[in-house]
Amino acid sequence: MSRVGRMPVAIPAGVTVEVGDGRVRVKGPKGDLSTHVIAGTAVAVEGATARVSSERATRNPAFGTMRANLQNMVLGVTSGFSKTLEIVGTGYRAQMEGKKLSLQVGFSHPVVFDPPAGITIKVENPTRLVVSGADRYLVGQVAADIRAIRPPEPYKGKGIKYEGEYIRRKAGKAAGATGTT
Repeated sequence: MSRVGRMPVAIPAGVTVEVGDGRVRVKGPKGDLSTHVIAGTAVAVEGATARVSSERATRNPAFGTMRANLQNMVLGVTSGFSKTLEIVGTGYRAQMEGKKLSLQVGFSHPVVFDPPAGITIKVENPTRLVVSGADRYLVGQVAADIRAIRPPEPYKGKGIKYEGEYIRRKAGKAAGATGTT
């Protein structure tokens, strides 16, 4: 039996968890989230805690996953999730145009990114932006989509990278290398 799955999920004040029709709905100050109950698992709300149980607890691989998804939903509607991206490169910058993100990252034209509903993008300075929202999966996916516009290259490290991401550098072409003739 999963050790993660056996732990109860604490439900803070101001958050409601409803289970019905094969779905779990979590409502809180930062938004509403909903997901399906994974087959073979059941979610029960008892006062200020929610528990995930499984029909075949010893062999259900999704038991701990369902509990982790429920915990992430509760954390998302209370405090939210965020990812920080850094833009590296001469002339590379980001700016907001209304609700859309405009990136100038070395292409002949600016790239415009329209975030999905529930996601907030904040440009702290032209080379640093923060993607935030209540849904952990969606925040990570949007951050990955923005990074994929211009991933960091290994020679100079230019591109869009996550905060704290290490870019393994390659040695460039050796100038003035002597070859045999």
